[in-house]
Amino acid sequence: MMHTVCVFCGSSMGNHELYKTAAEALGKILAQKKMTLVYGGADVGLMKVLADACLQAGGNVTGVMPYRLIDKEIAHQRIQRLHAVDTMAQRKELMVELSDAFIALPGGFGTLDELSEILTFNQLRISDKPLGLLNTNGYFDLLLQFFDKGVAEGFVRKEHRENIVVSDSIEELLQRLALWQPLETQKWIEDIKTESKM
Repeated sequence: MMHTVCVFCGSSMGNHELYKTAAEALGKILAQKKMTLVYGGADVGLMKVLADACLQAGGNVTGVMPYRLIDKEIAHQRIQRLHAVDTMAQRKELMVELSDAFIALPGGFGTLDELSEILTFNQLRISDKPLGLLNTNGYFDLLLQFFDKGVAEGFVRKEHRENIVVSDSIEELLQRLALWQPLETQKWIEDIKTESKM
């Protein structure tokens, strides 16, 4: 069961109204489904839009933010809980601990870092929690092409690539995340060791 969903997204608004609309819709839907939103805790960009929409729809919102960012006065002051941590690494670690699933909205390097960590955790079986990309306006198309190139060139396993849930529909994304099952790939390290000896 998904009770808590962590959302990664931009601290900027982006250049298209579609991104704001998607963030608003996701925040509202999470509240309607009684799912707690976990996010980076900021009061700027798509992060603010997401949190505000969830709050306005009666949802519960938890933020996770390093002290140095709180000190810059960008922390959201109206969310129910704000966890303060020392580092960005601790921020991601706590997000993983608190959440049942992850969704990435459009964002920049921080969003890429966060979603990459979840992909790596799932690959290594450090964490078995689903990651979905809400592919608004085809934002993640080139990233997905990069993953496909990784498969074609032998750096990404096909099953790991296929383990990423992608949709431009919030409802479909949530349904597929709820049905997601972790991969049974315990032997992939041994496969890599074998390949390295060839």
